[in-house]
Amino acid sequence: MTTVQIEHPIRDFDGWKAAFDRDPARREASGVRRYRIFRPVDDPHFVSVDLDFDTKDAAEAFVTTMRTIWQRVEGTVMTNPRVRVVDCVERHEY
Repeated sequence: MTTVQIEHPIRDFDGWKAAFDRDPARREASGVRRYRIFRPVDDPHFVSVDLDFDTKDAAEAFVTTMRTIWQRVEGTVMTNPRVRVVDCVERHEY
């Protein structure tokens, strides 16, 4: 499994979440299998998202799509996105 990890400051969570829910990247059609949204407990103006893909190629194509979207919305609901593509090398549940 390959995961795209995105993190960035936000102005307000409700506005950011509404934009996320509009899904301009068409997550499911782009190969996203699942996603998780995180917020630091001590910073309501920051968010991170993990999006899981079956393949590295699908993940990298999604990042390209997101870079185009970010150019349009930079400074509105979010700023300065940071993204990385990672592979899960081990998973264990207790």
